Amino acid sequence: MIAMSGFAPRVKAVLGPTNTGKTHLAIERLAAHASGIIGFPLRLLARENYDRLVRLKGAKHVALITGEEKIVPPEARWYSCTVEAMPLDRAAEFVAVDEIQLCADPDRGHVFTDRLLHARGLVETMFLGAETIRPLLARLVPGVQIETRPRLSQLHHAGAARLTKLPPRSAVVAFSAAEVYAIAEAIRRRRGGCAVVMGRLSPRTRNAQVALYQDKEVDFLVATDAIGMGLNMDVDHVAFAGLSKHDGHRIRRLLPAEVAQIAGRAGRGMRDGTFGTTAACRPMEDALAAAVEAHAFDPLTQLCWRNSELDFSGIDALLGSLLAPSPAPGLVRGNDASDLETLAALAREPEIRRLATGRARLRRLWEACQIPDFRKLADETHTRLCARIFGHVADGGTVPTDWLAAQIAVLARPEGDIDTLMQRLAGIRVSAYIAARPDWVRDAPTWQARAREVEDLLSDALHERLLARFVDRRATMLIRRLDGGAGEVLLSAVTRRGEVVVEGHGVGRLEGFTFVPDPDTGGESRKLVLRAARRALAEEMPRRVTAAEAAADAAFAFAPDHRIAWDGFPIARLRRGATALRPQVEMLDSEFLDGAQRERLRLRVQTWLDGTIAVGLAPLYGAIAQAADDAALRGPLHRLADGLGLVVDEGATGADAALRRKLKPLGVTAGRFALFLPALLKPRAATLRARLWALWEGTAVPVPEPPAGTVALEPPGAWPAGFAVAMGWLPAGPVLLRLDVAERVAAELAHLTRPGEALLPVGLASRLGVRGAWVPAVLRVLGYRVLPAEVPAPVQYGPPAPARLVPLRRPRETDASRPPTARAGRDGRTVPPRPLPLPSGPFAALAALLR
Repeated sequence: MIAMSGFAPRVKAVLGPTNTGKTHLAIERLAAHASGIIGFPLRLLARENYDRLVRLKGAKHVALITGEEKIVPPEARWYSCTVEAMPLDRAAEFVAVDEIQLCADPDRGHVFTDRLLHARGLVETMFLGAETIRPLLARLVPGVQIETRPRLSQLHHAGAARLTKLPPRSAVVAFSAAEVYAIAEAIRRRRGGCAVVMGRLSPRTRNAQVALYQDKEVDFLVATDAIGMGLNMDVDHVAFAGLSKHDGHRIRRLLPAEVAQIAGRAGRGMRDGTFGTTAACRPMEDALAAAVEAHAFDPLTQLCWRNSELDFSGIDALLGSLLAPSPAPGLVRGNDASDLETLAALAREPEIRRLATGRARLRRLWEACQIPDFRKLADETHTRLCARIFGHVADGGTVPTDWLAAQIAVLARPEGDIDTLMQRLAGIRVSAYIAARPDWVRDAPTWQARAREVEDLLSDALHERLLARFVDRRATMLIRRLDGGAGEVLLSAVTRRGEVVVEGHGVGRLEGFTFVPDPDTGGESRKLVLRAARRALAEEMPRRVTAAEAAADAAFAFAPDHRIAWDGFPIARLRRGATALRPQVEMLDSEFLDGAQRERLRLRVQTWLDGTIAVGLAPLYGAIAQAADDAALRGPLHRLADGLGLVVDEGATGADAALRRKLKPLGVTAGRFALFLPALLKPRAATLRARLWALWEGTAVPVPEPPAGTVALEPPGAWPAGFAVAMGWLPAGPVLLRLDVAERVAAELAHLTRPGEALLPVGLASRLGVRGAWVPAVLRVLGYRVLPAEVPAPVQYGPPAPARLVPLRRPRETDASRPPTARAGRDGRTVPPRPLPLPSGPFAALAALLR
C-alpha cells in the first residue's frame, strides 16, 4: 500500500491476550474509514466478519476474498479476507491483520511477516495479536504505536476433571480427529452429546455446529486447536485432552502461549473463565498454569520470512529467489510451503521446463503452484493437478469446462460417513479455488456458484452426520431438567399406545405398570431415562391404578405363562390356590407401585378372576349349589369340583341308578367311563379348564384345544401327561376320543347288543371320526369286539355273512388297566387323577383285537 502524499500514515499495534476486544476495535476502525481491508487467519473468520460488515454497510459495499470464495461487488469498499488473499494491489485507507503473532508459525508465518513488512493503509494500519511479538514488531516496524489491552475477565486454573464431571458450557480440546471423535462419543454416552468444531469443517458446517452449542441444544463442545483463533462462544471452561500435538512434521509439546490462546476461549466479556485437563491428559504443571493465568510468556525471538520479490527470468531463478536468505536479524526461513514444494517438483519435469519460458508463463506456473493442497493426500495428486492447470493456462487459455464440471459433479454426493464427507469438502474447496479465478475459468461466477452449491450440500450432510453421531437431544434435555432438582416439574404424558413422552422426547413405553425404556437406549443413557421416568411417572402411576380399578372386565384377559393382562400388557401372575377352582393373584413387580397400590390392584384382578371362573364354569357352580342340601349328591359334586368338572375312576363310574337319576337334572352325566358335565367339554369352558389344570399341575398352559367339532384326534406330543384325560379325551386305541361322544356311542351299542350279537352299524367310523381300519381297536376300548365278515366256502352258496358286534365280558382289572383314581396330596387336598396310560408299541392294536 502507498501512503498519501504529504501525510504519514499511522501504524498501530493492538496487543494483548484473548478477550480484549481487539477484533471488535479493528472492525470499528475499518467501518470508520472510507475504505478498508482486514485479513484473518481463517476462512471462517473472514466469512463471519464479512457477514458482520454486510450488516453495517450493506452487501453492495462489502467484499469477501478467500482462496475459495470471491464476492466482489462493483461498488465494494470494505474487504474481509484471509491473510493470504488480501488484495495488496488495491489502495485502501485502512488495513488490518489479525493474529499477527502467527508470523512465527513455521508453515504460514512467511505470509504474515510479508503483511507485517509491506501491507499499509493510506491512513491507518493496525496489527492485532499477542504481546509476545512486541519486541520484534517494534524493531521491524519503525514508528509503530503499540497499545496493550488487558483481558476483560480473569482466567483461573481448575485442575483436572473427568469427562463426567466437567461443568456445562465446557469446551474439550483435542489435537487429532480420532481423539475428537472418541471424546465426542464418550460425552454423548454420558452427557447427552456435544458440538464438534475442527479446522477441516466448512464455514457452513462450523457455523451450524457452533449454533448448536450457542443455542444451548448441547452443553459441550469438542474441538481441535482451531477453536483458539477468534471463535467467540459462550464457553465457561476449557479442558485440554492433551498438551502435545503433531504440527505436520513432528509431535511436540504445546507452547505456553499456544495453551493460553486456546484456554482464553473460556470466559467472554466480563465473565471469568476456567481451564484445566481431562480424559487421559496428565495434570497441567503449576508453572504452566500460572503463566496462563498471568498471561506471562517469553517474547518471540524470530519470525518466519520468505522473499516476496521474485525473479521470473527463469524457473531456476524463481526457485533461487524463493530460497533467498533473510535480509535482517530475527527473520528466518520456515518450513517449505506446499507451493514451493510443488514448484520444485514440477521444475524437474522436462515438459514443464520447456513450457515455462518467459515471465508471463512463469507467473502463471507460480500461480498454479499456489493452489492450496486442502486434500493432503501425501502423493503426487496435488502436483499433477497443478501441472494440469498450468498446461491449460500457460498461454493465456482457460480450464476446459467439461473437466471442471466433472471434477465438481463427482464430489456432489451427500452420502457417506463423516471422514468421507470431509474429504469431499476438501476436494470441492480445491475446485472452488480454481473456479474463483476469472483468468482461468470462463464464466467464473457460474462455476463459483456451482461449487458453492455443492459445498453447501456436503456441509449440510456433514452437519447431519455429526448430529446423528454425537448428539442425543433427548439425553441433553433430560440431564438439564433432572439436574434442576426435585422441584423441577417434568412435562410428561403417556399416549394411548403407552408411549412415555418427557419434555417432548419419547423415553420408552408403559406396559401395564412396568416401564420399558427405549430399546435403542443403553449404558449411561439408560440410567438417565430411568431417572426421568421415575420423576415423570410419579403422578401418572396413581392415575393408572385408579383407571385399572374402574376398568370394565373386558379390559382384563389371560396371558401366556399364567399371567393376567390389562389393556394387553401383563400386570399379574396366577398362583396355585387351595383348590384348582380358586387360584390366587400376585401382582408383577413394579418399582412405580407402593404396597397399598399393589393390594388395590390385586383385589381388582382377583375379583375379575373369580368372576371369570364362575361364569366360564357356571354349570359346575350351579350343580354344586343345587346339591348343597342333598348328602348323596354333595360327595360326587365335591369330587367334580376338585376335578374341574370331570372325574375318571371306578367310584365315579359305579353310580347306581338312583344316584344317576339325581345327577341328571344337575347336568351331570354318570357314564361308563367318567363322571362329568358335558357342558364343560365345550370349547370356551374347556379352554378355561385347561388353564386351571395347568396351573394346578405346575406346568405350562398346553397348546389350544382342537377346533370345535373335533371328535377324535391322534395324541398330540406337546400335551403334558394327564392333560388329555382331564380335558375329556378318552384313550381309545390309536386315538383320543371325545368323552361325550364315547359315552353316547357306547350307550347306543349297549342297547343294540342287549339280545346278544348284533350287526355292526353302518357309518360308525364316521361318527367316531376315525379311519375304518381303526374301528375295531376303538370299539375294543368301548367294550365291544368286531367279528369280521365271513366269506362262504367254495361249496357254499349265498352272500357273505356281515361284520358283527359282540359285547365283551368286562375283564379283570389289573394295576395296569385299572382306571386312575383321585389321590390325596401331601397337604391333605384332593389331587386330580393321573391320566390313563395310552396304548403304545406296534402290537397295541393287535392286542386289542385278540383280547
